[in-house]
Amino acid sequence: MTGRPLIIDCDPGVDDAIALLLALASPDAFDLLGITTVAGNVPLPLTQYNARRICQLAQRWDVPVFAGCPRPMIYPLLTAKPIHGITGLDGAALPEPSLPLQAQHGVAFLINQLLAAPEPITLACLGPLTNLAIALIQCPDLALGIDQVVIMGGSLGPGNVTPSAEFNCYVDPHAARVVVEAGLNLTCIPLDVTHQVVTTPERRMAFAALGTAVGQATAALLQDYGQRDAERHGLAGSPLHDPCVIAYLLEPALFTGRPMHLAIETESSLCRGRTVATPDLTELTPANATVLETAQADGIYQLLTERLAKL
Repeated sequence: MTGRPLIIDCDPGVDDAIALLLALASPDAFDLLGITTVAGNVPLPLTQYNARRICQLAQRWDVPVFAGCPRPMIYPLLTAKPIHGITGLDGAALPEPSLPLQAQHGVAFLINQLLAAPEPITLACLGPLTNLAIALIQCPDLALGIDQVVIMGGSLGPGNVTPSAEFNCYVDPHAARVVVEAGLNLTCIPLDVTHQVVTTPERRMAFAALGTAVGQATAALLQDYGQRDAERHGLAGSPLHDPCVIAYLLEPALFTGRPMHLAIETESSLCRGRTVATPDLTELTPANATVLETAQADGIYQLLTERLAKL
């Protein structure tokens, strides 16, 4: 039997790269139909290139990569180069990709796949939500082809770009609002959860100890990644955000959450991109997302290590 149909929308980025490796190492769980990339952590020419480098590293030449939107819907692009480095994947010697970039635009790929799907498709969204939002605007019936959308984004408390906002929602809050208001089966993994999943030196060395090219690259990527966030938030190590999405799809029992009403602030200059999650549900604030609140870090790193050992 093939795994669940999955499309990953991402902006690699270190944590996106590790999330991709986790999915690529799980062909039993996922029928990975394609990877769409968006501008976010670094500009689009680098995100699509980095996605292809990760596929090359994993020797998964069967997974097509598509370039999507080069900027947010309204605002100029803000990148996270201070966190991810100039290339987005600084620190590791990654192979040049032989996998070509697909000619089709990432948004067109999403629309075609979701409209023609013989069974609903799961979407794992790891970056700004521009690609999915544009697809939904162009084709509102797209939601019928979606089984589940799991996003890494938002924060119930302080953000990591401003006191109010997490990076993905801050970069393109209008796209996040479109997705949240689209009536999807939506699961949101905010910073409150990913800050529980920290890469301690011991966990990083466990990847290096695999003795494989993937293990060595993973450890090298995590060497300096996220230290600024760890220091700013008083964490024991760098938070590992995007792999939580794939880990949740593989092992949902590693997380807990509950239905909430989720809204995205787009008007306020002070609170741009803030996620307002309301657990007290009413007729005016009905549940529109499952918002995760806790994660079992040991189980997630065990899952990561075991799966990456297969590549």
